[in-house]
Amino acid sequence: RKVKWLLLFTLFFASFAILQNFLSVGESKSARCDDLESLKKRKCPDNKIENPRGSIKVAQNKPVTNRKKDVAEKLKPEQITQIQPQKLTLTLRSGEPQTFDLKFKRAEDYPIDLYYLMDLSFSMEDDLEKVKNLGTDLMREMKEITSDFRIGFGSFVEKTVMPYISTTPARLLNPCTGNQNCTSPFSYKNVLKLTDNGDEFNRLVSQQQISGNLDSPEGGFDAIMQVAVCEEQIGWRNVTRLLVFSTDAGFHFAGDGKLGGIVLPNDGKCHLENNVYTMSHYYDYPSIAHLVQKLSEHNIQTIFAVTEEFQPVYKELKNLIPKSAVGTLSSNSSNVIQLIIDAYNSLSSEVILENGRLPEGVSITYKSICKNGVEGTGENGRKCSNISIGDEVFFKISIESEKCPLHGKSETIKIKPLGFTEEVEIVLNFICDCQCAAQGQPNSEKCHEGNGTFECGSCKCNEGRIGRLCECSKDEVRTEDLDANCRKDNGTDICSNNGDCVCGTCECKKRENPAEIYSGKYCECDNFNCDRSHNKLCGGHGRCECRKCICDANYTGSACDCSLDTSTCLAKNGQICNGRGTCECGSCKCTNPKFQGPTCEICPTCPGVCAEHKDCVQCRAFEAGEKKDTCERDCSYFQLIKVKDRDKLPQPTDQSFPLTHCKERDANDCWFYYTYAIRNDTKEVFVVENLECPAGPDIIPIVAGVVAGIVLIGLALLLIWKLLMIIHDRREFAKFEKEKMNAKWDTGENPIYKSAVTTVVNPKYEGK
Repeated sequence: RKVKWLLLFTLFFASFAILQNFLSVGESKSARCDDLESLKKRKCPDNKIENPRGSIKVAQNKPVTNRKKDVAEKLKPEQITQIQPQKLTLTLRSGEPQTFDLKFKRAEDYPIDLYYLMDLSFSMEDDLEKVKNLGTDLMREMKEITSDFRIGFGSFVEKTVMPYISTTPARLLNPCTGNQNCTSPFSYKNVLKLTDNGDEFNRLVSQQQISGNLDSPEGGFDAIMQVAVCEEQIGWRNVTRLLVFSTDAGFHFAGDGKLGGIVLPNDGKCHLENNVYTMSHYYDYPSIAHLVQKLSEHNIQTIFAVTEEFQPVYKELKNLIPKSAVGTLSSNSSNVIQLIIDAYNSLSSEVILENGRLPEGVSITYKSICKNGVEGTGENGRKCSNISIGDEVFFKISIESEKCPLHGKSETIKIKPLGFTEEVEIVLNFICDCQCAAQGQPNSEKCHEGNGTFECGSCKCNEGRIGRLCECSKDEVRTEDLDANCRKDNGTDICSNNGDCVCGTCECKKRENPAEIYSGKYCECDNFNCDRSHNKLCGGHGRCECRKCICDANYTGSACDCSLDTSTCLAKNGQICNGRGTCECGSCKCTNPKFQGPTCEICPTCPGVCAEHKDCVQCRAFEAGEKKDTCERDCSYFQLIKVKDRDKLPQPTDQSFPLTHCKERDANDCWFYYTYAIRNDTKEVFVVENLECPAGPDIIPIVAGVVAGIVLIGLALLLIWKLLMIIHDRREFAKFEKEKMNAKWDTGENPIYKSAVTTVVNPKYEGK
């Protein structure tokens, strides 16, 4: 028993000594954190290695609801579950992602709240007539989708200031021209809170009157903002929320309010008094980004029912607002019910996951597994399309922390499908300290008279103290006496310019790459400045210690690039380098300069194997050739085997010994084929027993061809001569005709006649 206790104490103190002396001279405390294999190689005891792992704990995992709308029992919206699980706790270690599965199922007979927001400017007069019966008709159609449907109604025109409307007293009472009876302009009015009474919808909408304004764009964004944020006044429930925005014009957005002298940004709060928006003259229009935020925050899916003229504008707006749709509204809104149903089916058939703000250093990735096993990654990993009621889709969600938060506290993030009220709550816990830190000894004597906390085998210094053992105060750092202890000799830099001198001891610098470390008493060593081979440190076959490679077994050389393995030098005959060289660094060095190749098997200057054995093969196989008379004496050194055709000859790929294919020609210009090989010191020759001789020429076709060629050439020459003569005659005739035309004179006179009368004129005669 005494021996047993003695051994335990010995092991304890030996382990304690290893922990205290684990770091080599010059190494920083951070070297205690390393990968598992490196710590084991450095003789760190297994029971002293802390390797905490991340984990996932599901706190709430209520299964998705299987509900039929024809069942008598009606469930409340909060009793319906479409996403599973609902709450998780993730423990994250830096660099180690945690992945969990999320299921989504579209519940049958899910409740729907629909709010119809209509433009009541003068151009929508005929549309209002069609909408007056919308309540009961839409109720009837939506019963096919859900048994729990509510509908509400609101209207908008424009801000009640110039230049959007005319502010003259008469126009404020009736903004329409002519005999039209219009109501006073307004910004937004909540006409009917969400209700399941379709007749009440029809009654109140029938009482609405058209209004008017001056400019073409309308103040619809003000109305959308109020519908989104005024949950109590509108009567939104935590169910599917649809907002139908009906107009035949464009929209004003943030900045346009300056035209009316309104410069305060929209505050995104509810300002309804008696169901009328009262701050339109005070706050500017909301921006598109502000609307996106509020619509997403309140889980509202928007359907833009607009005329064909403004389709391009609202389609661009749809691209900016998630979970929104655009439908083409007929000129009098007669198709509005079908438009709403089509848009709802389109929106509800797609699920898109979004997450809240992530803590600094935390990242999240999605992978979707949709219908028929279709997978999506990246941005497509967030969504699934073409989902029918009752379909289940799955998502794999990975969350990773790159670093610990500064405060190290828990964080909570939420993931939810756009347009749905349900969400997954995820609590993130971070592993930032080892368990041994909780067992630290404050003001330990191991840390220079209690100037630090001894935890995890090293000292964590108190405020104002530094050094490995907290032996110095900050005021003593970098004095000349202390710096002298950090120089290897007088001619070198402090800590070899690779570290800082702290209390007369070098603390080596850290590199950007944690795997690269300076070490040594003066930080003169490192593990990354060794020789490289193939762009790998120590050739990838060793480790770098103090700028020298320590090679693995079977490797040598300054860069561990010389392999001691001889298997790559084995020739086909099983000999190293074919017996003609030595194996150095995994490749053959041929001792005979005539031979070369990976295993010294090639001899470019040696007589060819085929030419060397040609005469003997010819005399033994065909009883011909130069050695016909001496065949038995000179050519009995190999075994001859005849085959019928070339396909029967052995192939190199089928043999485990050297094999050469030969093709030679005899005196009669006939070819013969054979192979030469050496197997187990026996020379083997396989030869094709039939010669391939060229066939003799066919005389008759040759003679006939020559005669026909001569005749054809003669005929061609005669035709060419005849053609040239015809061309020459035609040219001579044309020349004659031309000369004939040029010779013109009077045919009534003799061209050689000359008159005998001579007339002389006196130049002095003046005619007097």
